[in-house]
Amino acid sequence: MASTHRSPIEEHPDLMELRARHDRAAATPRAQMVEALALLTGLYLAASPWIAGFNDSVTLAVTNLITGIAYMLLLGGLGNSYERTHSMAWAAVAIGIWTCVAPWVVAGDVAQTRSITNNLIIGILATALALAAASGARDRDTGHRGTGARN
Repeated sequence: MASTHRSPIEEHPDLMELRARHDRAAATPRAQMVEALALLTGLYLAASPWIAGFNDSVTLAVTNLITGIAYMLLLGGLGNSYERTHSMAWAAVAIGIWTCVAPWVVAGDVAQTRSITNNLIIGILATALALAAASGARDRDTGHRGTGARN
């Protein structure tokens, strides 16, 4: 029985091209801007109950704190490991949508004008940034396919 020597998967040409494409995508000014704005958005979302003044609504304050930290963790690693984290942007889209509806969903009487306005604005912004991060990889994929050449 003849044994065949197989190279490790890390050395596969398609995988190497995929990593190179993701590195190029993460190095664009657009990707860096989206990452920076996403970090600021997540930080504001986490601190918003104390900034906007609705920290007396404990359930919404805790919800915003947890979702803000989760949002920062999901979109904060785009520059360092874009190939593994760009798909996490879809989870960040869900966090943005949750932020919009949270004042009506969480337990307690938290639906105040201040909390609703804050969460709607930051939720729409978070959703838009997450969609921009998710579309970054798709833009790179469609732009690179047209070459037709393979090495």
